[in-house]
Amino acid sequence: RTVYVVEKKFQEGSGSVDEKLQTCDFKKKIYQKLITPTGYETNYYYLLNDWYDQVQYNDVKEYIMSVGCKFFINEIPLEEFGII
Repeated sequence: RTVYVVEKKFQEGSGSVDEKLQTCDFKKKIYQKLITPTGYETNYYYLLNDWYDQVQYNDVKEYIMSVGCKFFINEIPLEEFGII
């Protein structure tokens, strides 16, 4: 009874995607608002490429986690979706 929202972000240089990572809290709240009447929960994930392993993204990754969202680099373990 969970809806999993996965937003994929691929980057090879600095740009506007950097700032979009800071919007997960708002997006998760909108999805929750839409989905709550169905009785389902909402989990929001970013699937990021290796570019985001750089140290300058540590603050935004901490923020993502602090607002109840998650991020993964290159792949999301199936356990996250309760499949395994």
